[in-house]
Amino acid sequence: MSSEIERKFLVCGEFRSEATESSEIVQGYLSSSPDRTVRVRIRGEKGYITVKGRTDKSGIERYEWEKEIPADDARELMKLCEPFPVEKTRFLVPYGQHIFEVDVFHGANNGLVMAEIELGSVNEAFEKPPWLGEEVSGDPRYFNSALSVKPFSRW
Repeated sequence: MSSEIERKFLVCGEFRSEATESSEIVQGYLSSSPDRTVRVRIRGEKGYITVKGRTDKSGIERYEWEKEIPADDARELMKLCEPFPVEKTRFLVPYGQHIFEVDVFHGANNGLVMAEIELGSVNEAFEKPPWLGEEVSGDPRYFNSALSVKPFSRW
């Protein structure tokens, strides 16, 4: 089994000048249950299906399995997903020894900007860039699966 260790933060400053790459992402959720989420993602011209387990109490660690699928299959599966697809531009921003993934949300989640960092362990130290704001790792409202059911614009 593969485990994902990820922390999420709101973004409260300018980061784009430090970005080395960006891509457009659209994702939908076949299941947004806290026990198991099943996500379909289109990133560029590639499709993916991802299964994630329940997040631990800290909101940082959980099981994750992902496979690439044909983009046409991903587009077909999107028709079965929760009502609000999660649309975002993802920027890769190196800082210190890590790369932050900064998501600028569009559509029903317009106005939300979050950064994620994947770590090797729950207690791994990392440098925080000046644009990194409040940590929201444990707040289920900020889970992408939750944003597909109750988007940021409806809070």
